[in-house]
Amino acid sequence: MQQFYKFSIIIIPISIILFFIQNLTIGVFFENTSFFYSTWIIYVFHLILTLISYGFLLFVNKTFADKTGFAFMGFSLLKMLAAIVFLIPLLQSDVVSKIPDVSAFFIPYFLFLFTETFFAVRLLNK
Repeated sequence: MQQFYKFSIIIIPISIILFFIQNLTIGVFFENTSFFYSTWIIYVFHLILTLISYGFLLFVNKTFADKTGFAFMGFSLLKMLAAIVFLIPLLQSDVVSKIPDVSAFFIPYFLFLFTETFFAVRLLNK
């Protein structure tokens, strides 16, 4: 449980900093663009999925230490499916240019994935 708190103490401030950076960037460079999803909804989605994923990895590592890598790959697949389901309303909408919306979603997705992968590798190396 202590590892989860350490992860939370790191990922939550990183999320807040990245949120403000992306929100500022969108406000400055894309002030005339209307986005389908707001920035805070995207970050809440990513943060919740990342915390659930890492908690699941800690559980698997504690009970089945040799299966942690497989659990990480499996949950990464589930996160990709959740991302697609999250984006379905955008993809089916009448928004003319979906590229800014998709970029606003997947840039934090990959940043969260990188952070989670970093901690998962540290967990696997123990």
